[in-house]
Amino acid sequence: MDLLHPMLAILSGTLVGFTLGLIGGGGSIMATPLLLYVVGLQPHVAIGTGALAVSANAFANFGGHARAGNVRWRCALIFSVVGVAGAAAGSLLGKQVDGKQLISLFAVLMIVIGVLMLRRKEKPAEGADAFSAGSCGLWTPGSRNPGPLIATAFIVGVLSGFFGIGGGFLIVPGLLFATGMPMICAIGSSLLAVGAFGLTTSVTYGLSGLINWPVAAEYLLGGFAGGAAGMMLASRFATHKATLNRIFASLVFVVAFYMLYRNLPELHP
Repeated sequence: MDLLHPMLAILSGTLVGFTLGLIGGGGSIMATPLLLYVVGLQPHVAIGTGALAVSANAFANFGGHARAGNVRWRCALIFSVVGVAGAAAGSLLGKQVDGKQLISLFAVLMIVIGVLMLRRKEKPAEGADAFSAGSCGLWTPGSRNPGPLIATAFIVGVLSGFFGIGGGFLIVPGLLFATGMPMICAIGSSLLAVGAFGLTTSVTYGLSGLINWPVAAEYLLGGFAGGAAGMMLASRFATHKATLNRIFASLVFVVAFYMLYRNLPELHP
């Protein structure tokens, strides 16, 4: 039995899980490239398998935030329900796009996320009492209307489904923009949407036979172990998070340009 393939899948999952645990948002963007170029899956299978792994990791982390009271349920549920419709539409569209074209577009998205990571600044959390959990910042006298939350949820859902990503890096600022909730609550609430979007995408791809189930299991095994290790080190390196973000963003740029290098010549022979 060839042990190299499962070992590569476990190692790839460990790297993504570790990065997610250590620096948070943006880490899962490396899932698809690793499944493509390290594990050796085809583009659509890599996206479907990666979406399943991202979903499972998000739900696992969501439980901890829910127990800590960091989830604003009404916001999280509204965002998830609306976004799932977008994720379903996005994943159906993504399956119709040529694999090379899809990966090239994915590389462009990676560059955008890398830029956002370099621009991101940590802000102190606002007090939880500055936000009404019951209203979700919506439908109360003088409050925001539901339009921004619903529109943001659908757009992020489409992108999540199309590219097979969790979308947490877009969901968190989307929740902050649309509701004004504290940062820690936006992070906790976003994980329900990340899990739901990833699950929707993986179901859509799975129905078309575009998930490698053994690789998904191996990848998840590594992801849970890597995530635990990353979270343990996160507090130790908390004062260096900006530096870690810059290092990871640089890696994202390198991988993105490599993906473009590999795929663009084949699109334009």
